Amino acid sequence: MRHSFLLLLCLSLAALAATAAETYPDRPVRFIVPYAAGGSSDVIARLLGPRLAQDLGQPFLVDNRPGAGSMLGTDIAAKSAPDGYTIILSDMPHTINPSVYAKVPYDPVRDFSPITLVGTSAMFLFVHPSVQAQSVKEFIALAKAQPGKLAIGSGGNGTTTHLSAELFQIHTSIRLTHVPYKGAGPALVDVVAGQIPVTFTSMATAAPFVRAGKLRVLGVTSVKRLTALPDVPTFAESGVPDFVVEHWWGVLAPAGVAPPIVARLHDEIVKVVGSADVRERFDTLAVQPTTNTPEQFRALLASDVKRWARGVREAGVKVN
Repeated sequence: MRHSFLLLLCLSLAALAATAAETYPDRPVRFIVPYAAGGSSDVIARLLGPRLAQDLGQPFLVDNRPGAGSMLGTDIAAKSAPDGYTIILSDMPHTINPSVYAKVPYDPVRDFSPITLVGTSAMFLFVHPSVQAQSVKEFIALAKAQPGKLAIGSGGNGTTTHLSAELFQIHTSIRLTHVPYKGAGPALVDVVAGQIPVTFTSMATAAPFVRAGKLRVLGVTSVKRLTALPDVPTFAESGVPDFVVEHWWGVLAPAGVAPPIVARLHDEIVKVVGSADVRERFDTLAVQPTTNTPEQFRALLASDVKRWARGVREAGVKVN
């Protein structure tokens, strides 16, 4: 009798979940970006959100929640109701922060329902046009001539932009002064304004400023030159071998979202990312459209946590 009751209960819950997926979404969906407006995550979320709203019939409202190296917004997402009405555009710092910060208020794998990756991109080294360096080699020479005097901005402690700067210094034996911001967007704005001379970030954040001549790009952290930017040399070509960093962005939901809703979100996001206009827009941002299954995304999160633990230990980065 007890087994029959449990079986009936499981079947009832499965039927409810399936019904919820069929009507999902029937109200607006909050799309958290754990950074300030203007950064790459914000740009990508505001590209995907309207298309998802169009296809699913409900608004996907971008909600910028910057702070604590993306942990503030990520914690809000982790603690939201697991009903599919809160999702977050996460990026690689999601798997870096546990190795950088003494306390992270959530588990980056266990506390989330992975949906899919949406894109990957190399990082770029940008300088203000007034900087007397036309190449990575010239910048390294400039930094070595004045150790610690050049400031490098980042999207916050533990972000990919920060780790890229730290690894760059390790690979080149230079010393820069790190200035963390609440997102790559604000850091880049200060480089454009000439408040700080240099930063690492993605082309998704910087493209308009590069086109306007307000930033100079010196190098890219990819293995080979990008087809979209054939004039930008790799760091290996510039005398910095083995300095390769690839950033990713992906959509997560709180742990416990019903599998049919995860599947619905996955299929719709993959469709949007695969559409011709979104792929064309990604191309202008030097972002490679990249999707995977929820299971593959979970495996990537788990492996990246371990990989960055080693990288952070090597770089000696720690934030209390």
